[in-house]
Amino acid sequence: MRPVTRIDPNLPVGAYQTYQITRRRDTTVRAVCEQVDCPQWRQGWDSVIDERTELGKAQAAYIRGQSRRTFRETKTGEGLTVFRFESGQRCFADHQTVPELYLVRDGDWRGNPTGRKRMHTRAAEWVEDFGENQLRLVDQQKKG
Repeated sequence: MRPVTRIDPNLPVGAYQTYQITRRRDTTVRAVCEQVDCPQWRQGWDSVIDERTELGKAQAAYIRGQSRRTFRETKTGEGLTVFRFESGQRCFADHQTVPELYLVRDGDWRGNPTGRKRMHTRAAEWVEDFGENQLRLVDQQKKG
């Protein structure tokens, strides 16, 4: 691993805040298609069902009556049923993802002298907090 090159800070460790996005390595959660950039969600998909079988009959009945998804139904020359699902709706897969943690803590690489840290629940909140901190720094720099 390459050594980290750091610039010597001009201020004490307590004058800094660290913004970090990280993940727990061994934790997965259920996710929606959009979170995992599911290709079916992005582009839509076809489900080809053979209704001459018991499984096919059950699958088609589920799609028509319980799936709560928008589709167009057509038949092939071989007698198969094709359900065409448009993009932007949840597919039938169960997706998993490793959630991101949006952290803010006092201090920098030298430590956290106050022990204060907080975790945002959404990326947008973390970005907003980061932006407000940047604006505070600009204002302080202008004041001298």
